[in-house]
Amino acid sequence: MFALKYKEVGLKIAYYRKKKGYTQTQLAEMVGISSNYLSLIERGNYGNSYSMETLFKIANALDVDVCVLVSKL
Repeated sequence: MFALKYKEVGLKIAYYRKKKGYTQTQLAEMVGISSNYLSLIERGNYGNSYSMETLFKIANALDVDVCVLVSKL
């Protein structure tokens, strides 16, 4: 069940990243993580090992409220 939630969050991050016109590399640099790590997050393959701090940094870089990334559509 939680794996699906992480996939949903990852898909939303990818959606808003593309909407802003950022590459994974660009967003990762803005957030201070590797592009490989961001790729894993977007695919939902990193489970619960990314921090809330990282999630907030991603939301900030994408100029969206973190609630948008974690809530149902």
